[in-house]
Amino acid sequence: MNSKPAYDFCIIGSGAGGGPVAYELSRAGFSVVVLEKGPWFRTKDLTKDEIVATRRSVYTPSLLEEPQVLENQNDEGGWDAVPTYESGRDFWNGNCVGGSSNFMSGYFHRLKPNDFRLLSTYGEIEGANVVDWPISYDEMEAWYTKVETVVGVSGKVVPHSTLEPRSTKDFPFPPLAENIISGKIDKACDALGFMAKPVPRAILSRPKEERFSCSYSNFCGSYGCATDAKGSSRVALLPGAIATGNCTVIPNAKVFNLETDDNYRVMRAWYHDKENQKQSIEADHFVVAAQAVETARLLLMSKGKKYPYGLANNNWQLGKNLIFSGGGSGSGQFFYDELPDDEAAKLAAIGLFVNRSIQHWYEIEDESFGGKAKGGTIDFLWEHANAMGKLIRNKWDGDRLIYGSELKVKLHDYFTKLRKLRFEVFNDWLPTDDCFVALDEKVKDKWNDPVARIRLGYHPHDLKVGRFLARKATNVLEEMGAENISMGVSGSPPSNLMAGGCRFGNDPETSVLDKNCRAHQVDNLYVTDGSFMPTGGSVPYTWTIYANAFRVAEILKQS
Repeated sequence: MNSKPAYDFCIIGSGAGGGPVAYELSRAGFSVVVLEKGPWFRTKDLTKDEIVATRRSVYTPSLLEEPQVLENQNDEGGWDAVPTYESGRDFWNGNCVGGSSNFMSGYFHRLKPNDFRLLSTYGEIEGANVVDWPISYDEMEAWYTKVETVVGVSGKVVPHSTLEPRSTKDFPFPPLAENIISGKIDKACDALGFMAKPVPRAILSRPKEERFSCSYSNFCGSYGCATDAKGSSRVALLPGAIATGNCTVIPNAKVFNLETDDNYRVMRAWYHDKENQKQSIEADHFVVAAQAVETARLLLMSKGKKYPYGLANNNWQLGKNLIFSGGGSGSGQFFYDELPDDEAAKLAAIGLFVNRSIQHWYEIEDESFGGKAKGGTIDFLWEHANAMGKLIRNKWDGDRLIYGSELKVKLHDYFTKLRKLRFEVFNDWLPTDDCFVALDEKVKDKWNDPVARIRLGYHPHDLKVGRFLARKATNVLEEMGAENISMGVSGSPPSNLMAGGCRFGNDPETSVLDKNCRAHQVDNLYVTDGSFMPTGGSVPYTWTIYANAFRVAEILKQS
């Protein structure tokens, strides 16, 4: 007689996709083990060290030990593949307990109903693999609401032209404190005939349980939170899971194979431990949430007699339709000496948030698009407080490198005489045949496992939408009186906004997962990070990943 596996559930990854599953299942009495590839940083370890977060691989792996291979299209239409240890381009995110949710800025916008029906609403786009989701916004709404309370979302719901349906009137935590620039954005938008709205943030405006409220450091993006106000999986979910006594978290556990039996089921997860020894975990069910690229890589590596091309890949869909976030960014500058003294002092106030976005063009009606088209979101934010980034960006005068006294004067003026307001544009990165994850045949990581080979193709429609929205954002900056306004839109993907590769759907021939995020071909394998998303919507992904993981966790409780 076979003995019962050590755990009911084995979860691979501890971020926004894995945390909710661990939290819900352990609280329901199931035995859970979480295997996390990276170390377990505590709050005291997540300092505001400008060098650590910008110039060294501390929260992400060393590119010499764990490279990836990135493919970019050249001018002749071919694809150039370069290992990241050569290019220095770091495509890793949040390699630690809690994953990249530790380092997010916490901009929490829900998807809207039209995001779930992109094909039905706007039709086909040549060269893009656009499909409808197998679930609707209505099926996700309750889980968005649950995230607001459990993870903690601060904000204010105001009526606006594209407000999505809600089951509650407002967020459970009041808005974070704002700089006077927020009112200036509101006023400019009103003068231009549309509306800015407050941005909900996964940052606590008041304490919750063992977590403190925001300290207003303006070191959110790329940094861990010193007060645990930011709603990372590490502080918002895993402590509650561990407190049940049913959840074990094993850091420094790099899973390299999911072993299957003759019944098409996963039996055990094999991993390299901190001492680089091979270990294994047996469980009844397995949940993969290693972020899109690494999830696809793990499943592609997990070949077996029943799965010669990779686990759950007998239809050759695994790794396909990888998506990021389309869009771009821009900025404008406000000079203190052009403002009244009291206004300049308020503008210079450290730490207070901007927290304004525009979703007026979430759906575009413009003749240049030939009718209705899917648009996106414009978020306004301050230039990051990291002095190192400011220094690096100011060492050039056009094409001329400056240094010495000239650089000192420029830096003094930049740090004391102005403030830069930025904007970021989020629009759909359309899935195509030229954006996917495969295994590289030559490059290996330090464990001698094949690394991810990522083709980074994009659709020109993404740039068209991004430019439309960026021009609207610059119009706002102009109305506000900003100077030195700039914008840029490109097809270079942001590595912190990745999804797809294991899209869910009703057709087993064209999707990897079913509507409940269970693999069509493996009845005890689920994927709950952003890999499930067939299209990405026009907002950051984290809230949707959290919400869907809570949804799947409820299904798993009934398994």
